[in-house]
Amino acid sequence: MAQVYHEAARDIPVYAECDILVVGAGAAGQAAAVAAARAGAKNIILMERYGYMGGDATGGYVLMLPNLTWRNKAFVSGIQEEWFIRCEKQFPGTTAAPSIDEAGSTDPALLYRWKAYHDCVSRGTFGGCKESMLVRAPYFDPQYMRIVLDQMVYEERDRIQLMYHTWGVRPIIEDKTIKGVIFESKEGRKAILAKQVIDATGDGDIYSQSGAAYQSLADAVCRSSTTALVYRVGGIDWNQFFEWQQNHPDAAAGFREGIKKVAGFRISPISGNSPDVCWMNNWHTDRDCTVIKDQTYTEVTTRLAIPRVIEYMKEAVPTAFRHAFLYDIAPQLGTRCSRRLQGEYIMTTNDFAFAKKHDDVIAWHSTICQINDCGPVEIPLGAIMAKGCENLLAPGRHLSTDNIAIDWLNLIPQCTGTGQGAGVAAAVAAMEGTDIHHVNIKRVQDILAGEQGVPLPRNEHTDKSYTELCEEFQYGLYTDAAKKAAAEGEKYTKTFRQDHNYKTGENESAKN
Repeated sequence: MAQVYHEAARDIPVYAECDILVVGAGAAGQAAAVAAARAGAKNIILMERYGYMGGDATGGYVLMLPNLTWRNKAFVSGIQEEWFIRCEKQFPGTTAAPSIDEAGSTDPALLYRWKAYHDCVSRGTFGGCKESMLVRAPYFDPQYMRIVLDQMVYEERDRIQLMYHTWGVRPIIEDKTIKGVIFESKEGRKAILAKQVIDATGDGDIYSQSGAAYQSLADAVCRSSTTALVYRVGGIDWNQFFEWQQNHPDAAAGFREGIKKVAGFRISPISGNSPDVCWMNNWHTDRDCTVIKDQTYTEVTTRLAIPRVIEYMKEAVPTAFRHAFLYDIAPQLGTRCSRRLQGEYIMTTNDFAFAKKHDDVIAWHSTICQINDCGPVEIPLGAIMAKGCENLLAPGRHLSTDNIAIDWLNLIPQCTGTGQGAGVAAAVAAMEGTDIHHVNIKRVQDILAGEQGVPLPRNEHTDKSYTELCEEFQYGLYTDAAKKAAAEGEKYTKTFRQDHNYKTGENESAKN
């Protein structure tokens, strides 16, 4: 039996009371707080363990947001698109991406111009896809984006109390209802009481202690079960590197293998918003971002490999990397998946394979998924609603999915979109005095689509051309994978696992 220490009971001072408490100010939490304020909520607290907002985007240096558009429509809009509108207007040159107006273009010159930027051109590798087109996948500078996110919250300072350097550690539960959260800070251990709580920690730090159902780490073959520590390399010429890859495909393949061998783990340079700086994404397999030894391993192993990697880049492709140097290292660990909510609705491969419709849809997002050619999928409120604990929502990368669909739904655009939906839902529930399970979902959807610029299917405030586009192109279900799904029906999830070497069972340590 493990040794234990008994902590004596003690009184914890109540720091504040609020209508809505958002724990974590990453993409999901920042969007939730801003959306709640704009929806009319007046007493919101947003707590964040670091001294900035944005999470993986601004702290983990995930410096590109993929697939904000599908064909010529911006399905990922609202607060997410506002990030880039603000950044582009205030700080020219700090972002790079095809514009919304250019999305869907097949102009050969534009395709070549943006091909150097990963995911700015549709992949066209899924069976049945015949042409490439431009995709809005913005690249951005994380330092300037931190300023933008601060501005968005500061503008709502009469409604949002921002608390940096505070770490939510434990929910306060009474009769299967969350009443607030205990937090730690330099001021000690205190509590905040709230009518509605949004767990936007990304790792389910709050809901995992609330009695809500959840699962543990995704399958080891998934992207989601890897960690990273991103860093940036300056003094480069990305355009030269792109041309070199185009003209020397065999050498480029050798470079990808060589840099992986030198590092000791999978690593890849990715273009930045400026051609003289790239960011180095990496993947440490079978690592859990909630486990101390895995977190430590990722940090140390990545940093120790940096000098070797940069030296290899200089030697392998001197025309592009001769003057390369370490620009900076992300201030926080790159996290992908740990715990996953098992909420009132669990999203699976079938949501993508059959374009499922949900009455409680809060986001209608184009994503990265080979089944429906990255087409839009409906994300319901039930996918962020805790089961077994009232008045607790959990948007972001720990939302309710199975261990395959998580790979397509835990990226930053989906974190921001579900966060915005959570904020509006919590605001409506708080203002109308209902619990979250009985929130007026029609009112939530009307605020999102009618006031906050979020396209939603079957909503009168959304331009009908969105649905017409989906119907014209079969919701992306013209791929070989989708055709197989249509032939096999709902059992397709099982065969998809087998075809793509996913495990067939959930982690045995999962909590139900």
